[in-house]
Amino acid sequence: MFHGSMVAIVTPFKDGGVDEEALRELVEFQLQNGTKAIVPCGTTGESATLGYEEHQKVIKICIDAAGGRVPVIAGTGSNCTREAIELTKHARDAGADGALLISPYYNKPTQEGLYRHYKTVAEAVDIPIVLYNVPGRTSVNMLPETVARLSKIENIVAVKEASGNITQIMQIINLCGDDIDVISGDDAMFFPILCVGGKGVISVSANIVPDRIAKLYEAFMSGDMNTARGISNELLRLNNAMFIETNPAPVKAVLSLMGKISNELRLPLTAMSGDNAGKLEALVKEYKIIGE
Repeated sequence: MFHGSMVAIVTPFKDGGVDEEALRELVEFQLQNGTKAIVPCGTTGESATLGYEEHQKVIKICIDAAGGRVPVIAGTGSNCTREAIELTKHARDAGADGALLISPYYNKPTQEGLYRHYKTVAEAVDIPIVLYNVPGRTSVNMLPETVARLSKIENIVAVKEASGNITQIMQIINLCGDDIDVISGDDAMFFPILCVGGKGVISVSANIVPDRIAKLYEAFMSGDMNTARGISNELLRLNNAMFIETNPAPVKAVLSLMGKISNELRLPLTAMSGDNAGKLEALVKEYKIIGE
C-alpha cells in the first residue's frame, strides 16, 4: 500500500510555535522531488514535545498541503494504548491515509503486550496502520513472530523496521509473505532492505535530499542495481551524519543552512553547536546541498 521514498518530515518551529508556512513549503519541496508519502509527527517531527492541538495541526497542515497528491501517514503512537487510539482517531478524522504507531516506549511491554496494544488500536480505528519497531528508542524489540501475528489483522499493512538487524528483517518477510510490507526505518539500510524484499523507506535524509532517495528507489525498481547501489554508497556518510547528534538536530541544522526553516528545536533537545555543527556544514557543502 505504501512504498518508495517516504519522508519522516520535520516539524519547523518559529518563536516557539509551529511554523505553518515553512511546513507547507517543506511538503511542496518533497512533492516536487519524488517523495511518495509524507509522514508527520514521528520522531523526526518531534512528536514527543508536541501538544495535542499542535499534533493535530501539523497533521492537518500536511494533509492540506499534500492535497491528495501523495498519502499522508500520521504518527499517532504512544506508550499508552488509550492515547494511541485517540491520536489515531484524530488522524483518521482529519483525512490521513494511514497511521504510523511506534511501539510503546519506557514501560517495556512483553511481546504479548505489544501484540495486544497494536491489535486494540487496529480494532478501534479503521485506518491502515504501519507498525514501527525502533528498539534503540523504545528499549523493546518487536520480534518477527509478533509481527507475523499482527500481519493477520486486516488494517495492519506494513512495519517500519529500524532494528538494524537484516536477519530479523528477512525473518519478518519470510514469515509474513504478502500479509505485510516491510519499510526501512534506517536510511543506511534502505538498499539492503530492498534487496531482501522491502518496499520503501521512511527517511530522515529525504528531508534534505529527497531527489536522491527517490532516485535510488526508482533505479532499484527498474532493475538498475548498479545505480541504486551507487547512490546508497554515496549517501552513506550523509545518512550517518544525520545521527551525529540526536535526531532531528542534525537534519534541522541542514534545513536551516538550506534556508528552509529556523534552526529551532523543543527542549530537551537543543540545536547543534561547536565541532559537530562545523563538521556537518562541511559535509553538506561536499554533497553540494548548500554552496561554498
